[in-house]
Amino acid sequence: MILAIPSPPGVALGIATAAVYGLTALASSWFARQPVRWMLGFAWLLHACTLGWGLADGSPRFGFAPAISVTFWLVLTVYGIESRMYPQLNVRRALALLCAAAVLLALVFPGSPLHVSASPWLPLHLALGISSYGLFGAAVVHAWLMTRAEKQIRLATEPAGGVPLLTMERLTFRFVTAGFVLLSATLLAGLLFSEKLYGMALSSWKLDHKTVFSLLAWITFAVLLVGRARFGWRGRKARRVLYAGSALLLLAYVGSRFVLEVVLGRTT
Repeated sequence: MILAIPSPPGVALGIATAAVYGLTALASSWFARQPVRWMLGFAWLLHACTLGWGLADGSPRFGFAPAISVTFWLVLTVYGIESRMYPQLNVRRALALLCAAAVLLALVFPGSPLHVSASPWLPLHLALGISSYGLFGAAVVHAWLMTRAEKQIRLATEPAGGVPLLTMERLTFRFVTAGFVLLSATLLAGLLFSEKLYGMALSSWKLDHKTVFSLLAWITFAVLLVGRARFGWRGRKARRVLYAGSALLLLAYVGSRFVLEVVLGRTT
């Protein structure tokens, strides 16, 4: 969520990051797993440096494209940790391509500076929200892997991932639960401390598009978790609700900022 004002070093770092991601995606078809893993780790590190450049430069910014960039970086972080426990998971090529596209998008649309009257705690508030994006993004990736594995089973072929479906399902709902907790904390903080976070009067808090879609996403994920606990929702039904909630959450911040920055051409 935080990136630097476009500058030659920042642009060069972003382009280098996207290039390494692209090379990693190409290398995944040619080289063994270990060299590709090292390349992806190096790209992940460059990506982290790109995201942290704004903090070092003293000009934090936010917008829809940086939000997407941070989200994919978090998803890749989760994958890096999880692949140590489940080396059968193989989505390196897809994640590398998505991360490369996200980095380039953030270079083109770096967002707008944080409001001068905002609280120093605002970056933490934004980080909580983007962390929930990352966890739900990881859940969506796992749900997609489950769908792919089920199709391969129906075709009587061995699933490419090699991770049992029940294990994949448990991991998916763990990410959903953790993301729901962070999303709840983000919404609660935005409701109770909007004056301190954004430097505006609490009476000016209103149900804008971002808030409405965030609340709808929260309700959808709550229904999913209750349905899972009380009625044993699983498989296609659970994935559809997960996709619906993730789409609403994507529209909440990324969608509203995209309309504001790109369609309307405004920065505030």
